[in-house]
Amino acid sequence: MVGTVHLLKLCVGAQAVEDLAAWQDARRKTWPDNLPRHITRMWPKREGEILNGGALFWVFKGVILARQSIKGLEEVRGEDGILRCAIVLDPEIVRTEPAPRRPFQGWRYLTVEDAPRDLPKSRGVEEALPPELARALADIGLR
Repeated sequence: MVGTVHLLKLCVGAQAVEDLAAWQDARRKTWPDNLPRHITRMWPKREGEILNGGALFWVFKGVILARQSIKGLEEVRGEDGILRCAIVLDPEIVRTEPAPRRPFQGWRYLTVEDAPRDLPKSRGVEEALPPELARALADIGLR
């Protein structure tokens, strides 16, 4: 039986979850199925576990704040002719409990046990805490 594993990715260039949503909305119309994608150089070796209910967790300024379910993985060829992996995402961005993460390059695997819980839907529309405050609260266990 195949387990589940998630991916963890820095959301470079976005200050807040709303920035990610706007960026994806502006670009997803370029895909035939209208689903957002994140293009990465490497193909995940744990594809079966990712496609078994995995999600892409987004890190904003050192804090995980959101996730998107992964719908699939596709090969895409970049303008430079190099094959890459397109992570096909559910358009719904789900806010999570803030969880601090140190900087890293590329993406990382995230176990189900280490993944932050989803925030209740009613809290998804609240104004987000400043990342520094969210990180400090998470560091002391008050997420």
